[in-house]
Amino acid sequence: MNTEETKFLKDLDKQLWTAADQLRSNLDAAVYKHVVLGLIFLKYVSDAFKERHEELEAAFADPKNDYYLEDPKDRAKELEVRDYYLEKNVFWVPALARWDFIKANAKVANGTKLTVKNGKTFQYTFNGIGKLLDDALGEVEKDNTQLKNVLEKNYARMQIDSILPSLIDRIADIPFHHASLKAKDILGHVYEYFLGEFATAEGKKGGQYYTPKSIVTLIVEMLQPFQGRVYDPCCGSGGFFVQSAEFIEQYADVKHYDADTQRQKISIYGQESNPTTWRLACMNLAIRGLGYDLGKEWADTLSRDLHPDLRADFIMANPPFNMKEWDSAVREDDPRWKYGTPPTGNANFAWVQHMIFHLAPQGSMGLLLANGSMSSNTNNEGEIRKAFLQADLVECMVSLPGQLFTNTQIPACIWFLTKNKSARNGLRDRKGETLFIDARDLGYMKDRVLRDFTPEDIQKIVGTFQAWRQGKGYKNEAGFCKSVKLKDIEKQDFVLTPGRYVGAKAVKDDGEPFEEKMKRLTAQLMEQMKKGEKLDKEIKENLKKLGFLGEKK
Repeated sequence: MNTEETKFLKDLDKQLWTAADQLRSNLDAAVYKHVVLGLIFLKYVSDAFKERHEELEAAFADPKNDYYLEDPKDRAKELEVRDYYLEKNVFWVPALARWDFIKANAKVANGTKLTVKNGKTFQYTFNGIGKLLDDALGEVEKDNTQLKNVLEKNYARMQIDSILPSLIDRIADIPFHHASLKAKDILGHVYEYFLGEFATAEGKKGGQYYTPKSIVTLIVEMLQPFQGRVYDPCCGSGGFFVQSAEFIEQYADVKHYDADTQRQKISIYGQESNPTTWRLACMNLAIRGLGYDLGKEWADTLSRDLHPDLRADFIMANPPFNMKEWDSAVREDDPRWKYGTPPTGNANFAWVQHMIFHLAPQGSMGLLLANGSMSSNTNNEGEIRKAFLQADLVECMVSLPGQLFTNTQIPACIWFLTKNKSARNGLRDRKGETLFIDARDLGYMKDRVLRDFTPEDIQKIVGTFQAWRQGKGYKNEAGFCKSVKLKDIEKQDFVLTPGRYVGAKAVKDDGEPFEEKMKRLTAQLMEQMKKGEKLDKEIKENLKKLGFLGEKK
């Protein structure tokens, strides 16, 4: 995006979050999240429907158009034919759920009879804006099978009718028209921004559904999912899928392809165990017009795999760190445990092996794990890690700085694995090699609690990885990156901590001989110590004069 577009979105973010936060006095973030995001979703599907409605209206009235209809009554009937909308991947929105109708009737008195025209005319009795929203969302689900069980229909039960009209007015003011940004992109940005802000507000709980965008961007740009099957077995709110689609759009001009056509070349598969988070993901993808298969419902991935036959080209995930008691419904002879049975007390290597099992023969994967996964030897973990390396699966290890996540202070790393390190599609032969990147010194503190990567940080890591894979201009850099042979990893007992391999960062030589520098620094230290002793003596004398030291009278 250019500077003007970025400023437009940042101003919009600030305006909307400030407005929403002012209305949140009676609800915590975990509840209010669904109130706001549900309304944003309804606004999106309604706006997209309205835009298509206006296109059809113009086409039906144009004698030069193939859709031309002479009789205005016929035009009115055709405008309510669902197929015209579905052919353009636009959700069908019943009249009760259209934003203009909801906004116009959000403040009427209970018991008011409303006339609804939806091809046919019927009466609707208003019994609160919360009830109207629940009924509207129910109608949207009924008429769009892809959204079955997806939308949160709890507005009436939350008893927040007093704040809903004001919130509806605020969301109605979102300027979804911009000279160069599409309405879909603006709304998608707003949805993603709100997810991030709510995750921060919820703290530890929020981290269960939201991975920081810079980390998602880093993994996506390293794997480069231009086409194929993309899988996330613990998909949260769908951030990796959204970023994959944005990655394709970002490189459209560079790669000389049509972004919309190319986006159709990726197939999205995912799974999520939390029902509310599963709904967030479905809405997040639907807003962007992305087709997806997240299963017909939510389910625990390790105990109930909804995609048992899937072999994905790209797998990206942020599974729960160090999850305990994960295997209560998992067989000990599960075919996924090819490299060793994961310990009951830690699911880290269960997640890794689940993803390897679902990886296509030419596929690549990246996942976040706690740092302990790189070195732990307890309960068979060391043997499993050794088996990964001996099978030549580990392509790259990236250690991350602390304070990147809202839900944990546990230091983290990224594992990149592939089933084929042979030369192919512009990549060199990397068999028997692993790249180690120590990124702990990168990033900046964006506030007092959280750290983040800059675009330059991301490009440094991505550029290093791609140069190593392609054999174009890669060099080991002390303190940052090193390409290591399996035999050298074996000498380190198969520990995968990058700091063990990349060494210390090179210190710039200032030209001063070591012995002379030591003499100079030692002399400076002695001088400072003498000054310190003199200051201590003066402080004691002053305290005595003030009566704070010595015997009490």
